[in-house]
Amino acid sequence: MAVKGLVAAIVQFLTQQLEDGDITEESRESLEVAIQCLESAYNVQASDTQTNFNLLEVYQDTTESAKPPVVPEATPEAKAEAERLKNEGNAFMKAEKHQEAIANYTKAIKLNGANAVYYCNRAAAYSKIGNHQQAIKDCNVALSIDPTYSKAYGRLGLAYSSLEKHKEAKVSYYKALEMEPDNESYKYNLQVAEEKLAEQIATNPTLLDVMQRAIADPTFINAMRNLIGGNGEQGAGGLVDGVFETGQRVVQLMQNSNPELIESLMRQFGRNANDPEPPQQN
Repeated sequence: MAVKGLVAAIVQFLTQQLEDGDITEESRESLEVAIQCLESAYNVQASDTQTNFNLLEVYQDTTESAKPPVVPEATPEAKAEAERLKNEGNAFMKAEKHQEAIANYTKAIKLNGANAVYYCNRAAAYSKIGNHQQAIKDCNVALSIDPTYSKAYGRLGLAYSSLEKHKEAKVSYYKALEMEPDNESYKYNLQVAEEKLAEQIATNPTLLDVMQRAIADPTFINAMRNLIGGNGEQGAGGLVDGVFETGQRVVQLMQNSNPELIESLMRQFGRNANDPEPPQQN
């Protein structure tokens, strides 16, 4: 019931946009299609939502409450004590006393809550005890204080990876690399996240079902033949190379998980999966 209520609220919001929103005719048509799809998929109407429930207001209230509170400037004495507690927490981390480290970082935060390092260090400690959700929260607070804090992005990526959220991990490591382009650890972790994400996609039952349906679609087959035949625009350069390389990796993963599917695709494209690769153009 909660899901249907939420969808009904979305339908109500989109319907309101049709009536009051300043949108183009093309966007209006897209909204109408979206409303019809949601109503059909969930068997709901805009009138099914709760009375006086405004989705936009709920969203605005939520985003406002998610903002970090304004922290008053700590006194020099409080800053010095917080730093001492942080250093003690670091020593606990080296001794693998993670609960004690968390306690120290928490005390430091209470004394000086405007220091992103304390949240980031506590995130590392939470990750060590397997509390990755709390690690994510602390990393996000650290980044709200300092959006250029690469280490917070790196630890955020680690927490997401531990939760098998490889898409979010990839984004986090990519942002970490934007701050530190030469960091080999971030490069490696980004590569692992990309491979894990590709593996998730390749073994997704929905994707495999779509690919199996695509095999029987002549339009799809002709399009793929044209693409593999090199009929695309040459000016696309590195973008095309990147897309093709990614596609090759995904196909390889799919071949490992479902070789029969890949063999069938290759037969449709006129080339056996074991045939040598065609020569690359210079």
